[in-house]
Amino acid sequence: MASSSTQRFSSSSIYDVFLSFRGEDTRCHFTDHLYSALIGNGVHTFRDHEELERGGAIAPGLLKAIEQSRISIVVFSENYAQSRWCLDELVKIIECRTEREQLVLPVFYHVDPSHVRKQMGSYGEAFAYHEKDADLKRREKIQK
Repeated sequence: MASSSTQRFSSSSIYDVFLSFRGEDTRCHFTDHLYSALIGNGVHTFRDHEELERGGAIAPGLLKAIEQSRISIVVFSENYAQSRWCLDELVKIIECRTEREQLVLPVFYHVDPSHVRKQMGSYGEAFAYHEKDADLKRREKIQK
């Protein structure tokens, strides 16, 4: 028998999977193949279809899609951390993992997992760039 939190979570899910990825790195390659395979096997998958406006706040619809997904697949690519949008998505995904017990599956696409974990290489450079001129609120979000 499922726990009440699992039942509550399952009943509010619209998507089986939310895909988080850096479009410039993987949209026309790996992510398209992954998306097609998921859809082809009957997995209701959310993937943004529009180019997102750079520099602005993450779209409320995107945050809602994350909340309404049972699983998030995060495709960590070389330039994933350079995108403020990707990092904002990741913060929301981690919040859903903690608060809603959402399953999160990382995929490391042409990047060493230790570079992500230890913020080395392109990940270290990206985080240093984001923190450089960030205000206190943004720094706290980057730390998440």
